[in-house]
Amino acid sequence: MTSTAIAVVLCVASAMAYAGAAVVQERVAHRPVRVLLSMPLWGAAIGLNGAGAALHVVALRYGALSLVQPFGVLTLVLAVPFGAVLVRRAVTRVEWHGMAVTVAGLGGILVLMGATSGIGAVGAGQLIGLLLVTAAVLTTLGGWSAVPGASGLWAAAAGGVAFGVSSALTQTVAVQVSDAGLGALSRPGAVLAAVAIAVLSGAGLLFTQRSYRDGLAAPLAVNTLANPVAAAVIGLVLLGERVAGGSVGVAVVGFSALAAGIGVGLLAKAQAERDDRPARAGAVRAVAGG
Repeated sequence: MTSTAIAVVLCVASAMAYAGAAVVQERVAHRPVRVLLSMPLWGAAIGLNGAGAALHVVALRYGALSLVQPFGVLTLVLAVPFGAVLVRRAVTRVEWHGMAVTVAGLGGILVLMGATSGIGAVGAGQLIGLLLVTAAVLTTLGGWSAVPGASGLWAAAAGGVAFGVSSALTQTVAVQVSDAGLGALSRPGAVLAAVAIAVLSGAGLLFTQRSYRDGLAAPLAVNTLANPVAAAVIGLVLLGERVAGGSVGVAVVGFSALAAGIGVGLLAKAQAERDDRPARAGAVRAVAGG
C-alpha cells in the first residue's frame, strides 16, 4: 500500500471511533462535567476519542496535515445515522441534504488542499506565535459560547479549532521523532508542543461536549468543518503546503467552504425543527383541551 492509502485507511478507522464517541457524548451532553467524570458511559466516550486520536496520529505520519484532516467529515456521515438509530428515529430529508452538502464541500477542500512535496513540521519560532494566536481565537469563541442563550455552534467551532491545531502539533512531534528518534522529545520545542497537545485536546473535548447540548448534527458539522480549516490554514501558512490548481483551485476551495457552511445551516435547521415539534404538539393539545 502507498503512504496515501495507509493514511486513508487509518483516517476511516479514526472517524468510526470518533463517531461512536460523538453519539455517546450527545446522549449525556446536559450533565455537568463533575457528573460526567463519574459516568462509565462518558468514560467509554473518552476511550473511543482516545482510539480515534491514536489512529489519527499514525495517519499524520503517512499523509499531509491538510490531507488527513478533511477525512474527519466521515465522523459526521457516520454519527448522525448512528445517533438516529439509537433513539429509534429516521434521519430526516433535511439532515440527509445537510450532510450531503457538507460532505461535498469538504470533499472539494480535500481534493485541492495539501499539495506538498513532504510532511512538514512547525518550527520552534513559529510554535510560540501559533499558540498565542490559537489562545486568542479560543478565548474569543469560548466567550461567545458562554453568553446566555448563545448557540452551541460557537463552542463547536472552538472545539474544531483546538483539535485542528493539536493535529498540526502532533504531526510536528511525530516528524521530529521520526527524524531524530525519541531523543527529540527532550528538546524544549517538543516538550512545549507535547504540553500544548494535551491542553488543546482537553479543551477541544470540553468545548465539543458543551456544543452537543444543542443536538448532534449541526455542532458536529461545525466542529468537523472548523477542524480541517484550522489545519489547512496552518499547513498553508507554516508548513509549505499549497492549494492545487492555482487561482482556480483557490476559488473552488472557497466555494467548497461556502457549500460546507450551507450544509451546516441545513443541519441546524433540522435540529431546530425537531426541537419545535414537542412545543407545537403541546400547544395543540392545550388548545384542544381548552
